[in-house]
Order: sequence, then structure tokens, then C-alpha cells
Amino acid sequence: MTGQAVERAPARAAGDEERAPAARRLRPGRRAAGLVVPLALLAAWQLASGGGLFTPAQLPSPSAVLAAVAELIRRGELWQHVAISGQRVLLGFAAGAAAGLALGAAVGLYGPVRALLAPSVAALRAVPSLAWVPLLVLWLGIAEAPKIVLVAIGAFFPVYTTVSTALAHVDPHLVEAGRAYGLRGVGLLTRVQLPYAAPAVVAGLRLGLAQGWLFLVAAELIASSMGLGFLLIDSQNTGRTDILLLSILLLALLGKAADGLLGLVAGPLTRRSG
Repeated sequence: MTGQAVERAPARAAGDEERAPAARRLRPGRRAAGLVVPLALLAAWQLASGGGLFTPAQLPSPSAVLAAVAELIRRGELWQHVAISGQRVLLGFAAGAAAGLALGAAVGLYGPVRALLAPSVAALRAVPSLAWVPLLVLWLGIAEAPKIVLVAIGAFFPVYTTVSTALAHVDPHLVEAGRAYGLRGVGLLTRVQLPYAAPAVVAGLRLGLAQGWLFLVAAELIASSMGLGFLLIDSQNTGRTDILLLSILLLALLGKAADGLLGLVAGPLTRRSG
């Protein structure tokens, strides 16, 4: 039996090598499939705006939105709005994710901490983003601090929830094996528990980043004169539907780009855990 298994091993390896290029060939096709829905939506948008279903004030055409892009670039405003919003999301996400990782680890690993804090954090998670705005203005004023803190609040809860849940459900047999090899405390956490929970942690970070972009619009309601959230609200007030649609598209594109970048950075962690 052992000899037959040894003989079959090269055949399996050769088969794996043959399947690997085929899998790589499928990846570009899968990426292209992701463009089907955006292109279909773009075509439907063009038909709806040019077919009389909506007035130009209700739904500007894609070419009108491109003209708005050119207008904002010409005025030197577009990159300023993008840069300030990106900075707010980056700082808020970093702070919220760090707090979520720390508190999530404490709640996930220690039963007494979970019993003490988990119910209160779950209650705070249900508070809508706009409900934080008056309190943050009262405490922190109307400068950058409340905007960054609100984004941090948005990023905190998904990271906290996924990390605490993942660490609370680490396979106890793995923990016992780690302890049998003399691992305790930080060593057990970094070498056994976190690697096991790495896919969930990365998923939580990506959810937290997406939530940070969602909270950005509420954050930029706080006495802002720059940023994509401000651009969105200002265009609504001035009746510039073309700029309003542009703001929504930019938020979607930047959110997707940030998620893709985080996925690239965190990808090796999930592969190593596997």
C-alpha cells in the first residue's frame, strides 16, 4: 500500500500542476465578469437619461457627469475633496480598528471581560451614526476631531464584533496543543489564536473600512467646507444633480479601491493561517 501511495504521489502532483495554469486562466475571466453589472448599469443610466424617463435635473446623463468632473478639476477642487475625505477615513479607520482589535481580543479571550463589557458594546452598536453628531460637536467642537472620531466609531464596531467572536470560538484543541508546547499569554495569542482567527479578523477590518466610508458622509455634515460628503450635501442644496451623482460614484470607487488595497496587504495573513 505504501509503495502504491508513493507511486500515485507524482501523478497527483503532475495533475495539480496541470490544473494550476487552468485556474490561473480562469481568473481574468472572473475579473471581467465583475464588469458586467457596472456596464449594464451604465447602459441603463444612459437609456434612462436620454429616453425621456427623467429630466436632466433628475438624472443627468453620464456625459454631464463627466463634464462636472472636468469642471471640478478645472477649478482645482476635485483632488482637494478626495484628499481630505481620504485623510479622514484613513485616520478614523486606524484609530477605530486599533480600538476594535484591542477590545475585541479582550472580550473574545476572557470570559469575565465578556460578561462585563459585551452587553454595553452591543447596545452602543445600535446607535445610528447621526445620533453621535450633536454629542461629538458638544465635546470636540467643529474642527477635524469630531469628524475623525465619528469615522473611528463606524470602523470600531465591525472590527470589534468579528474579532471578539472569532477569538471566542478558536478550536479548544488547538489551544490545548499550544499550551502543551509551553505557550502562554501573548505567545499563545500570536502563535495559535490569532493565526486561527486571521480570516475573520481580516474580514472584520474590511467591514470596518467600508463602515468608515459610510460614516464619512455623516462626519462631513459637521461644519465642513471640503470633502466628498460636503460635496454631496452642497450639490443637493444647489440643485447640481450631476455633482451629486459624481460624489456618489467617487465614494463607491474610493471605497472599492481602499478595500482592494487592504485585501492585498492582508492577503498574506489569511494565506499563512491556512
